[in-house]
Amino acid sequence: MIISRLVKVSTPSLMAAALFATMTAVPQTAAAAPSVYPYEGVANHCPAGQQPVSMDGVICCGVPNQSISYQAMMRHGGSKRSYSASKPMSQPVSSGVICPEGQKGCYTN
Repeated sequence: MIISRLVKVSTPSLMAAALFATMTAVPQTAAAAPSVYPYEGVANHCPAGQQPVSMDGVICCGVPNQSISYQAMMRHGGSKRSYSASKPMSQPVSSGVICPEGQKGCYTN
């Protein structure tokens, strides 16, 4: 039988081999590279072929891999949330609703 001829392999080494095979089989994608945004509004003192870029919040010289600037990306244009005061839980006395303290629920006369 084929099963009886297999070499016994410990579970940790088998898992390590599977992880290594997965890591080498999957090609590196562009998503793995950090986002490098062009940085606007500063003087260009960078060497030829480079420009001010922002990478992980740090401004340095380089070649951007994103088409939109860092400032435009941060300026997403979403609306601000508005908050209002919470409404009181009890009904006003003039509404005719009676909510006795210590009892569950309210009733009207």
